[in-house]
Amino acid sequence: MRLWTVHPKYLDRLGLCAVWREALLAQAVLSGETTGYRSHPQLDRFRSHPESRSAISSYLLGIHAESLVRGYRFDSSKIREPGASVRLPETEGQLLWEWGHLREKLRARAPEVCSAFEELSVPEAHPMFRIVAGPVRDWERGA
Repeated sequence: MRLWTVHPKYLDRLGLCAVWREALLAQAVLSGETTGYRSHPQLDRFRSHPESRSAISSYLLGIHAESLVRGYRFDSSKIREPGASVRLPETEGQLLWEWGHLREKLRARAPEVCSAFEELSVPEAHPMFRIVAGPVRDWERGA
């Protein structure tokens, strides 16, 4: 499961579809509707918010907005709290680590997408995140 800090506009088609599915799974986990993935580290930042279900809905809204820009038909009725507007802090270190990770994936999977952002050193964040100073998060595996 990867719930990207980077703005979804940087994801290729496969990445955008995958993050939509993974965020829907995260929504189910945070609602107590599944036995799997309950301790996945990617959920820590959402779970730490007092309104965790609103937080994941805000995340899904950002993914859905990007899907509309691209002309996709992601089903917005799957977002449980469509009026959610939670913002979470996330560290610059986390954003930059994920940017490097995404670029490696894109080089292999979608080089044309990667080349479009080759000169970009600091990406925009997903709209729900407010970037603050700090290192890569402790929950990030492989960092």
